[in-house]
Amino acid sequence: MITVKGESASRLWVEGVRAVLQHGLPCEPRGLSTLEVVGAHLVLTQPRRRLVHMPPSRVLNAAFAAAETVWILSGSDDAWIYTYNRRLTEFTDDDVLRGAYGPRLRTWAGTIDQLDQVRRQLLTDPSSRRAVIQLWDPARDHLGHRDVPCTLGYWFALRSGRLDMHTMMRSQDLWLGFCYDLYAATVLHELMAGWVGAQLGAYHHHVGSLHLYAEHLPAASALAASKVSTLVHPPFTGGDGVMTPLTLPWQDLDTVLHAVLEGRPCGHPGWAETAAVMCSYRLYKSGDQSGGRDLARRTQGPLPTALTSWYDHLDQSTRPDSASTPTSTGTKGTTT
Repeated sequence: MITVKGESASRLWVEGVRAVLQHGLPCEPRGLSTLEVVGAHLVLTQPRRRLVHMPPSRVLNAAFAAAETVWILSGSDDAWIYTYNRRLTEFTDDDVLRGAYGPRLRTWAGTIDQLDQVRRQLLTDPSSRRAVIQLWDPARDHLGHRDVPCTLGYWFALRSGRLDMHTMMRSQDLWLGFCYDLYAATVLHELMAGWVGAQLGAYHHHVGSLHLYAEHLPAASALAASKVSTLVHPPFTGGDGVMTPLTLPWQDLDTVLHAVLEGRPCGHPGWAETAAVMCSYRLYKSGDQSGGRDLARRTQGPLPTALTSWYDHLDQSTRPDSASTPTSTGTKGTTT
């Protein structure tokens, strides 16, 4: 069992990588070689510092991080998400990701909005121990689908006016998936804190199998050998890496999410930033790379700054003399 804490996602990720390299043991599920720690607890003490951004060691597709969050929170399993990560299509059955979190979150059994249930539970009984969102469904997830949830569920604890969130994972690829899962979960955490009138507490990420795939071990070892102080250099305006606030009233959630998805004005700076990076990436993918870059540069905030770094990464990866390619094992590997 390992416990790792960090005040930012970047620092937490680096220390998590170091811990797996130090304590992990070889394991080969489905014939895939990994280095694994069984039992991990990762704590992000400042959940709004949610974006792992450490070029050149780790550069995220900020548009996919934003789009996946909107996809989940809106309750969707629609195919538009493949625009932002085409590798997801490799895990579909009949063009649908059967493990998609969104329908389980917002319409469990076709009718139950678990977000609303938890919100009401905490408003009714702030000390409740029943503020639970369930994602794993044994009726569906033992049927042999290509995609099953890595996340088992979420639990919220409101104590002394602060809302902590606990995510329970059966499995977590630390190099690729963790960075995106952390982003989406902490947005949910921030929203829930606003809905129940609480301060934003710590985010807890509990993992059964925390692992690094063999192909990522050389890069992970190089990262671990570096000084964190020189690696974790907040690249965002203000110098602390804090994301633009996303809190909004419960009754506005679905309206804002649909506006973001459609690229319409939503009247909220944080969600407008989310919409801009998604629109930028759609332009970039349509062939208008200069237009996509220009939109990212014109937009204020951490996400467009990170997206510009992703475009630079893609350009570097596709050069004829480049030794690296933007492909990798895992559901959140290639996003070009």
